[in-house]
Amino acid sequence: MAKNDPYAALRIKEFNIFLLVRFALVFGWSMQFIVIEWQVYSITKDPLYLGLVGLMEIIPAFSMALFAGHIVDQKEKRNLFALCIAAFSLISLGLFFLTWDRIVGNWETQTILIFVYILVFFGGFLRSFFGPTIFSLIALIVPKKNYPNAATWSSSTWKAATVSGALFAGFSIDWIGVHTTLCIVFALVTLALGVTFFIKKKPILNPKIGESVKESLKVGLRFVFSNKAILGALSLDMIAVLFGGAVALLSVFAQDILHVGSKGFGILNASVSIGSILTMFITTYLPVNKNAGKKLLISIFGFGICIIIFGFSELFWLSVLALFFSGVTDGVSMVIRQTILQLKTPDHMRGRVASVNSMFVGSSNELGAFESGLAAKILGPSIAVVFGGVMTLITVAGIGIKNKTLRDLDLTVDIEEFEKEEV
Repeated sequence: MAKNDPYAALRIKEFNIFLLVRFALVFGWSMQFIVIEWQVYSITKDPLYLGLVGLMEIIPAFSMALFAGHIVDQKEKRNLFALCIAAFSLISLGLFFLTWDRIVGNWETQTILIFVYILVFFGGFLRSFFGPTIFSLIALIVPKKNYPNAATWSSSTWKAATVSGALFAGFSIDWIGVHTTLCIVFALVTLALGVTFFIKKKPILNPKIGESVKESLKVGLRFVFSNKAILGALSLDMIAVLFGGAVALLSVFAQDILHVGSKGFGILNASVSIGSILTMFITTYLPVNKNAGKKLLISIFGFGICIIIFGFSELFWLSVLALFFSGVTDGVSMVIRQTILQLKTPDHMRGRVASVNSMFVGSSNELGAFESGLAAKILGPSIAVVFGGVMTLITVAGIGIKNKTLRDLDLTVDIEEFEKEEV
């Protein structure tokens, strides 16, 4: 097998443009998420309303996911990506107006919340298209032998944007306020839209253009549920995200338990992503393809342990440390899962497989936020977080025992086959 080149994907010009677009977009999206969470809790002081933010996003994201995958497999990817970004910019602009005192100064709190939830709902609709489009576009930009490296850099860029966006949002709320912060978000999304057109249009590789939605979705679902490696990886991440959703309650911990204000809130959010991004940059030099299944199980088990520690902690430094290492373990998990999906998915089915992934994992973020908010309302925030961590440990143990294919998965074989094809 050829010597590992940690910069293989970065030697492709269009991939660098794609990373720039993704960074600007996710940086803005991350800022927007932080601002919404902070604003909703600030005006309600009720964790259940935080949970409703997640619920409003998961309903359209989950219900539209499979249809979005079908559309992505049928359409040209670059223009579809640009269309999604343009629509997202309108949501950012709407939130900007909803925090402008000249417009909503005399509105009731419930009225403001309703409009926020409406925009979040449409954001969830767009989320169902973003994941499959991005996943498919990467595969059209880089050669197959570089998929693992491209997946690592793409995930690292996402995490880098998340950490910097979360950190900047926390300080920005304190320095310039919610309203001006959302203006920055709109500017970033607009920038991402403009840069997107430096990527050339890509060919549509699906041989069944015009295939009925019903048949298309049936084929996609059949493929995912028959592939034990993909199904196992998605199931693990779904449960970890669903029950380990401590991030959804960080505003509660920052304001009512740790008493660290908006700056501390930003640091707590950023610590998760810092751990992830450092880990993912390391994996570009030290790939995790060998014994990938065992490494995936170990990383998610470690994630559950970190979440339990965070739930018990009443010390700011210990909470930051626990979240940091939850990010480290999550980073390993993300790289392995994305590599599995890229290597095991046929080109003509990437949109549909990515959509199922978004249903398992992406939607679990929002459902996890709702579960965390509801559990915090009933049990209290600390017990809710600890419960989620325990459920994660139980799930990892169960899947590890039952799914031998995932447990014994080694991705170096797939990579060697792609390298031989290139030769």
